[in-house]
Amino acid sequence: MPIPDLPGEPIPKHSPQESWLKSSVAQLCRLEHERFPGSQPVSFGTRDLLKLESQDFWVCEKSDGIRVLMFILFDQNGQRVFLIDRHNTYREMNGLFFPHHETPLNPLRNTLIDGELVIDVDPKTRREITRLLVFDCLVVDEQNVMSRPLDKRYGRLNDWFYKPYAKMIRDHPHVAASQPFDIKVKEIRSAYNVEQVFTMDIPALQHGNDGLIYTCVNTPYIPGTDSNIIKWKPPTENSIDFKLILRFPSLPSSPSQPDFRAKPIFLLHVWCGDQNGSPRYEQYDKMHVDDDEWEKMKASGQQFDDRIVEVHWDPYVAGWRMMRFRDDKPNGNHKNVVENIITSIADGVEKEILLSRSNHIRAAWKARQGAPNHNPASLPARPPTGPPAVPSVARSSQPIPEVELRYGPSQHSQYSKVAGPKNIFGFER
Repeated sequence: MPIPDLPGEPIPKHSPQESWLKSSVAQLCRLEHERFPGSQPVSFGTRDLLKLESQDFWVCEKSDGIRVLMFILFDQNGQRVFLIDRHNTYREMNGLFFPHHETPLNPLRNTLIDGELVIDVDPKTRREITRLLVFDCLVVDEQNVMSRPLDKRYGRLNDWFYKPYAKMIRDHPHVAASQPFDIKVKEIRSAYNVEQVFTMDIPALQHGNDGLIYTCVNTPYIPGTDSNIIKWKPPTENSIDFKLILRFPSLPSSPSQPDFRAKPIFLLHVWCGDQNGSPRYEQYDKMHVDDDEWEKMKASGQQFDDRIVEVHWDPYVAGWRMMRFRDDKPNGNHKNVVENIITSIADGVEKEILLSRSNHIRAAWKARQGAPNHNPASLPARPPTGPPAVPSVARSSQPIPEVELRYGPSQHSQYSKVAGPKNIFGFER
């Protein structure tokens, strides 16, 4: 499925306008920094099965698109709309208007909405529709709702943001023609209804799917990594974003010069955070590339060196394989996130296990609400202590990486551009 290019007019980097916009967003979110204020999930592991039973979670499909925040600005000049991507860059949108929930003729005031921009492809006509799927909100009509639980934020998203907009589109169909994209609220279900996500929601999608997202109902919106937002994928489909660095061997006739006609080694560098305002990377592992793949890479004419790539673990070659470029991300995954994802590969949860725990999750949910369980006979016995039982037959029969042996803590790399020998086993740095 295609992934959309971000629409709109970019606001120049480091311009006074961008600085003012970032300051305005930080002030609305009550943040002491001007970084991207969106929340980020953690990877799903076996331990999270018990977490789904101990707390109320909602679940939805994870769309394969571009994560954005939509900033609706209202000032003396009227209403203006911006998209903010994970690079924390701003783009101004034209053709959008959002009415006030109480007085539709008036504009909605300062609002910050969380969503995913996707391209839906009609299966019959193959017509492409760019669509913003919204699923959370930080600020609505100048009211900061980040401290409120998810169910309250979701209600505010529907009642104050989406319903007035949808009514305007229904009452004035000609307005829809000027919209740069369609807008819908993402379907969310209780965690124990995950089977409906697999059987009803995902098959009906007209865009790509990238797993599931579980979000705790009773916790606030937290910018940055939030352990109460959990991203699930089948263990063999978990992916990591690294920076790809190509290193070519030396020319036989001139050891000090790289041989750009030869096949390089494909090093995966992990992001270790910023240092003095610049991203710091360490060499972490290497990517497996067949000879045929290398020929296709050369024929593509694309730049591969020094780009963020998404890779997945291939148990048949015991190595990482490239899936796609991630130019929508300013950096690869942080090394702490990488370690968590690798753990989730080794300690992953298959679809069958998620489904098998649904009755336990439902019973625990109803017990917290004080409601009777209408089908107690269907509940299998729960282990009295320890983590939930995980049937071994539900796990993948494919081998998984030896986590502790292969992927230890990140260490200083001898392949660094600024340190180490100039030549490593005949390969030029």
